[in-house]
Parts: sequence; structure tokens; C-alpha cells
Amino acid sequence: MYYHPYDKDLKEFSRYLRNNSTLSEILLWNKIKNRALNGYLFNRQKPLDHYIVDFYCQALKLVIEIDGSSHNHSEAYLSDMKRQNALEKLDLKFIRFHDIDVKRNMDNVIRTIVAFIKDFEEERV
Repeated sequence: MYYHPYDKDLKEFSRYLRNNSTLSEILLWNKIKNRALNGYLFNRQKPLDHYIVDFYCQALKLVIEIDGSSHNHSEAYLSDMKRQNALEKLDLKFIRFHDIDVKRNMDNVIRTIVAFIKDFEEERV
């Protein structure tokens, strides 16, 4: 299995982020941890390349990001897109959710992730 390189200096900061998660991150984590979605292992606040992503599944090559209200500002949005473009060059796929959707419509969030998994599994056959 291929492991994506990461900046080792980000390890401590990623641990800090895990210990200081947002409510949306905690809510989603409680739904996807312990291989709860079709047996796939997700990590949270995972360093990849020179960035830290909210959630990552290595087997699916999937990054899940939760965007809060700060992501509505053009500077934060541009930073997110720069990071996403860089990681997509490593053959990673992205799913983005707004934190309000995670808080208010978790069923749809999970359906979206499960649909991605189904598509991924069908492509492998």
C-alpha cells in the first residue's frame, strides 16, 4: 500500500487539532471512526504533503474536508483550493461539506460518503 509523504513538522500540530476539534469534526468522526463505513479506516487531522486534512482514508485515496464559515472568505477559499489542487496531483479525491450540513443533515453527509465508496468499489472490479 502506498503512503503519501508528509512534512514531519506537522505531526505535533495535527495532534493539537485532533485534541481541539470543531463540533462538526467530532460529529462526523463519531460516524466514520472504527471502520464504521463499509470497513474503511479513516484518520482525522492527517498530515499529507505540506498540509493537514480533516479526514483521510488511504484505501480510498479520499480526503474529506469540513468547511466552516471562515471558508466563505475569498482568502481562505483560495488557500483551500491551492491545498486541494496540490493534493489532487497526488491522485487524491476530495469531498467537501459545509459544517452546517454536518450538524443538520448528517444522513445526507453519510449517504454522500457511502456513494463515493460504492463508486470506488465498482471501479475496482
